[in-house]
Amino acid sequence: MKEIPALVRVFAYLSLLTVGGGMAAFPEMKILTVEVHHWLTFPQLVHLYSVGQMAPGPNMMMIVAIGEWAAGILGAIVVVIAFFGPTSLLTLLVGRLWNRLEKWPWRKSIQEGLAPVSIGLLLAGCFTFARGAVTGLDTATIAVGTLLILLKYKINPALLVLAAAIIGALSF
Repeated sequence: MKEIPALVRVFAYLSLLTVGGGMAAFPEMKILTVEVHHWLTFPQLVHLYSVGQMAPGPNMMMIVAIGEWAAGILGAIVVVIAFFGPTSLLTLLVGRLWNRLEKWPWRKSIQEGLAPVSIGLLLAGCFTFARGAVTGLDTATIAVGTLLILLKYKINPALLVLAAAIIGALSF
């Protein structure tokens, strides 16, 4: 029960960092959930995020498991509300205002300025995730092979994830 206020603070804050998607918040999520609060280990966070990517629905539903580990069922519920609530409210408010400012000269500049911010946050998340997922030559080979296949062929990434899981299960 003592973890509930911390869960609210952490996940409400992380909610506001998801510009461009959940991966944008991953580096800060790692710092806060693993290093500061010790709710889980980095490998556990990487596994949860990976499962979230494969599961149907929003990939960030993996936060429910963090809340449950930290404070039981109440923690899971609180984390969902804290993570999705602020962003939903902000999106509603900005969306209504954005439509009113259709002819505003700064609107295009704001949109163009947010694109590199979201790309930067996304890349930071990818690099942080890679540090936890690529742990040796075996996993590096799988990662590079997957990247090369994605760059060369038009293939469903879910098939590559499945293939990597099978390779990992057989070789590790």
